[in-house]
Amino acid sequence: MKDAFNLVKPAIVPPLDEDFRPAVLANRAYLAEVAKSGAGVPLLIGLERCDCYISHYQTEVFPDAHPRAEANLRYVERIIKFLIWQKGGWKIYVGGPRSIGEYVRECYSPDGICQFDYHFMAQDVYEEEFTVVICEVDEVPPELESGEPLGRHLDGCRIGFDLGASDRKSSAVIDGRAVFSEEVIWDPKVQSDPDYHYQEIMRSLLVAAAKMPRLDAIGGSAAGIYIDNQVRIASLFRGIPTERYGEVRRLFLRIREEMGVPLEIANDGDVTALAGSMSLGDNGVLGIAMGSSEAGGYVNLEGNITGWLNELAFAPIDYNPAAPADKWSGDRGVGSLYFSQLCVFRLAPRVGIEIPDEISKAEQLQYVQNKLESGDEGAIKIWQTIGCYLGYGIAHYADFYNLRHVLILGRCTSGSGGRYILDGALEVLNAEFPGVARSVNIQLPDEKSRRVGQAIAAASLPVLH
Repeated sequence: MKDAFNLVKPAIVPPLDEDFRPAVLANRAYLAEVAKSGAGVPLLIGLERCDCYISHYQTEVFPDAHPRAEANLRYVERIIKFLIWQKGGWKIYVGGPRSIGEYVRECYSPDGICQFDYHFMAQDVYEEEFTVVICEVDEVPPELESGEPLGRHLDGCRIGFDLGASDRKSSAVIDGRAVFSEEVIWDPKVQSDPDYHYQEIMRSLLVAAAKMPRLDAIGGSAAGIYIDNQVRIASLFRGIPTERYGEVRRLFLRIREEMGVPLEIANDGDVTALAGSMSLGDNGVLGIAMGSSEAGGYVNLEGNITGWLNELAFAPIDYNPAAPADKWSGDRGVGSLYFSQLCVFRLAPRVGIEIPDEISKAEQLQYVQNKLESGDEGAIKIWQTIGCYLGYGIAHYADFYNLRHVLILGRCTSGSGGRYILDGALEVLNAEFPGVARSVNIQLPDEKSRRVGQAIAAASLPVLH
C-alpha cells in the first residue's frame, strides 16, 4: 500500500535523530486536513477486553469516495495500534467507512502486519479468538469502563518489591515508613528454569522480612500483564520454555502460600502511577518508568486504576517508516526504543561510545551514565535526545489520557540524566504544545524515590484482613 499519510518534521529536532517524525504531529496534521476539507465523517473505534468492558475512541476520517481516503488507513492503523496497547482488547469494533474496517481486519490477522498483536492479545492475554467487527457508528456497543482503587494501604509490616529486567528492588515498610531498601543486579530474561526466578525473588523477600519484627503483607510490581496475581505475559520470563510456563504463571500464588500472608502483584507502570498519586496527593497521573524497557501506568481522575494494559512500550510514538524496530513485536517507532536503556544503547554508537559486550545490561547502562556524569558531550546528547522524544511523547499521550501529572521514574532517570530528560521535554512542550505544558505537571522525583519508590508503593497494594 502506498502511504498517503503525511509526516511532519518537528520544530525541535532531537540532537541524534534528524529523521524522528512524531506521531502527535502527524495525527494532528491529518485531523486538521480532514477538518479543512469539510468532508469528514465520524469513525468510532471500540475495544472489548475481559468481562465485557469496552473502551471507545472517537475521531474523524475522510469518506471512502474522497480523493484522500487512502490516508485514512495508516492513520487508523497507528491509532488502533496505540489503543490496543493502552487499553487492551481481543475484539475491535470499527464503526465507519467500510474500507477502514476491511484494512484493520487485514492488519489484525494471523499473517497481517499486526500479527504479533493478533496472537499476543488472543493467546497470551485474553485467551479469546481475536476478532475485528466492521459496522456502522451506531452499531458499536456502548462504552463500559472499569475502575477500582489501587493500594494506598500502609498499615503494618510490609514488603514491597519491584522486579526489573536488570535489577530488582525490595523494601521493608513499617506503617508507611521504609526501614530498609535493597537493590540486586540480576539477569532474568535469559533464564530458562522457573526455579531461578523463584529462588531469587524469595531471597529478596526473606532479606527484607528479616528487617521487621513480623511480616503482614507483600506487594510487588513487575513489567508485564498480571491478572488475579497470575503472570499472563512478561518480558522477565521470556527465556522460559512454553512447556514450563505454567510454573511461572502460578509463581506468585506459590510465594503467597509459602509466606503465609496476603500478596498482590501489579504491573510496574500502574505502581509508578500509584507512587506519584500518593506523593502528590492528586490524581490523573501517568507513570512512565524508564528502565530495561518502558513501563506505563495510569491512575485516573477518580484515583482508580482502569483495567487497561498501559503497555506503552509497544505503543508507537515515531511514525518514520525507517524508525528502529522492536525485536519482540517487530513494530517500528514504539516507546520501548525511545524511553528505556534500549534507547541509550541504540544512540551510543552515534556519538562514538563503544559499550563493552561482556558486562550485564545494567552495567552497560551504568557505563554510559558514568560518561554522562563526567561531562562527556556525546553522552549528554543521548539524554537530551531522550528528553526531546519525551516531550513529543507526552503530547501524544495527552491525546489518549486525561492528565494532570506525568511521573518519570526508572534507572535511566538516575543522576543528571533525569534533569536532561525533563529539561528537554519541557522545552518541546513549551514550544510546540503550550496547552499541554500549562495543564500537565511533569514530575521528576528525588533520587531515592526514583530508584526505590516503586517498591515502597508496591508495599501498599495488599489489604490487611
